[in-house]
Amino acid sequence: MTDITTKTSPLDEKHTALRAKMADFSGWSMPIEYPGGGVVAEHTAVRERVGVFDVSHLGNARVTGPGAKDFVNRCLTNDIDRIEPGRAQYTMCCDEEGGVVDDLIVYLRGDDDLFLIPNAANTAEVVRMLGEAAPEGVVVENVHEDYAILAVQGPRSDDVLEAVGLPAGHDYMSFVDARWQDRDVTVCRTGYTGERGYEVVCRVEDASAVWDAIVAAMEPFEGLPCGLGARDTLRTEMGYALHGHELSLDITPVMARSGWAVGWKKDAFWGKEALTAQREAKGCRLAGGLLVTGRGIPRAGYAVLDAQGAPVGEITSGTFSPTLKQGVALALLDRSVAEGDEVVIDVRGRQIAAAVKKPPFVQGGASA
Repeated sequence: MTDITTKTSPLDEKHTALRAKMADFSGWSMPIEYPGGGVVAEHTAVRERVGVFDVSHLGNARVTGPGAKDFVNRCLTNDIDRIEPGRAQYTMCCDEEGGVVDDLIVYLRGDDDLFLIPNAANTAEVVRMLGEAAPEGVVVENVHEDYAILAVQGPRSDDVLEAVGLPAGHDYMSFVDARWQDRDVTVCRTGYTGERGYEVVCRVEDASAVWDAIVAAMEPFEGLPCGLGARDTLRTEMGYALHGHELSLDITPVMARSGWAVGWKKDAFWGKEALTAQREAKGCRLAGGLLVTGRGIPRAGYAVLDAQGAPVGEITSGTFSPTLKQGVALALLDRSVAEGDEVVIDVRGRQIAAAVKKPPFVQGGASA
């Protein structure tokens, strides 16, 4: 039998000292919430002020060598030629059937140097696929446990980073490589909450110092350390896809309405033929949103029914929205279902009324 050991964040001692509620997340022990208000308080802090998340479970990989950019561009869905060095791009790694192995962020440093941030559970497979396909001279490295990532999110995120002395104010989906207190850091205008924010990538050995500085700088703004529970409610309110829910080997970019992250005019990328055929066929279910009008909280796997009780979809993610004070859900829906339609969610035989609504359910300020 294989011995599977749960990994811990380089900030694990910080979370323990703060008495965080910990849980397994893709093989990593990560904070779900902290005492003093939990998910709702942390969610609200990010929407209204600022919060910091430890997301060091996210993967890290490097692709380097002559022609590295062109090689990655032949593999992943989005078109890296659309961006310049110093920019980041959301993209997907698909199999030949169009299923999503993972969605990830690519940092383009140059034609021969790219840094990738995949999801925790999928890093090894993304690295394996790229490594097996890489031409001579291109090196693919899994550096998952060499880096820590902190996400500073919320309207006051710029103030916090400026107080710490980290780069701030750069354009959305751009990054800055910098030195901070004789430490190498990368600060990117990205995040997963829908609010203005940054992700700070640093070496594992520097994570505690960066965390302490950010937490101290947040205090005047009533900022909070935030767990992955709030991260999930925030992203669901925005309609952001989570791999394993809105994207998977069975849920393609076409079905997820993520075609904006596909370079359809590129000569090649993994899964292009299958995805092009699916796109043209216009027969698959599509991602949509549901705003609960009845009483209850929707959850992944619940069936969506029309007024006659016929199944028309399935929920992929659902939660209680702390902002709206009602349930919201993301779902795969039949193409016959339209914006504004009244549907019901089947909760183990109990029906909850909902209305079809295109996400986001709230307005964020991520790209402001």
